[in-house]
Amino acid sequence: MSQWSGKLRTALVYGFLWLMALLSIFPFVWMLISATNESHDITKGKMSFGNALFENYHKFAELFDVGLVFWNSGKVAILGSFLTLAVSSLAGYGFEVFRSPGRERVYQGVLLSMMIPFSALMIPLFILLASFDMLDTHMAVILPSIASAYMIFYFRQNTKSFPLELRDAARVDGLKEWQIFLFVYLPVMRSTYAAAFIIVFMTIWNSFLWPLIVLQSVELKTITLVLSSLGSSYTPDFGVIMVATILATIPTLVVFFAMQRQFVEGMLGSVK
Repeated sequence: MSQWSGKLRTALVYGFLWLMALLSIFPFVWMLISATNESHDITKGKMSFGNALFENYHKFAELFDVGLVFWNSGKVAILGSFLTLAVSSLAGYGFEVFRSPGRERVYQGVLLSMMIPFSALMIPLFILLASFDMLDTHMAVILPSIASAYMIFYFRQNTKSFPLELRDAARVDGLKEWQIFLFVYLPVMRSTYAAAFIIVFMTIWNSFLWPLIVLQSVELKTITLVLSSLGSSYTPDFGVIMVATILATIPTLVVFFAMQRQFVEGMLGSVK
């Protein structure tokens, strides 16, 4: 009897997991199917593949310069990710390694800044960037995201697992602090950097509100702004929207699947 109850429990668990997997995958499958159909078929709820994929793509390409849009998004996401990782990892390393009387107070202030909603910072940031004549530029999108309190916290927590023996040995060998960071800390913490890069890249790539505020020129628009404009038209073409959504999803999928092993290691705080 216990054997049958164990098999039933296992079957229920796997059945539940299969159901959750199907519910998670369904939106992506529906998006792929809808991209191949015309708008009126999508509104009717058609759930079979059509033959309008290339037609929808050509419509999208006629409305926007696809290459330019992805160049804008890629430039903002990649440059912003590298700058954020550079600043946040230096800050996290410094907070954990160097001792000073006011260190914890400053760190607590950094953490408290996470409680301030971005909506409360938008107007001051807008005025600040306007005073430097930086509005309607990609740097206006990148700069506010560089000093990330969450990423500083993330790097400091992971730095706790960094072997201090390596740092001491490097000092004995005559390495300066910046050399220890570049040639010892950074290679050892590569999984942490990989996980952080995925998080920051996806956040910046999918950001919408701040780019909407500071970017006005059509030639500077990112993919999220393009998707918004497609959906806000009087008669939206859902086939074109689905094609654009698929194209917008591909870079994040490629980055994640290319670095998923390092992502898991980094989130678990492993150091090799």
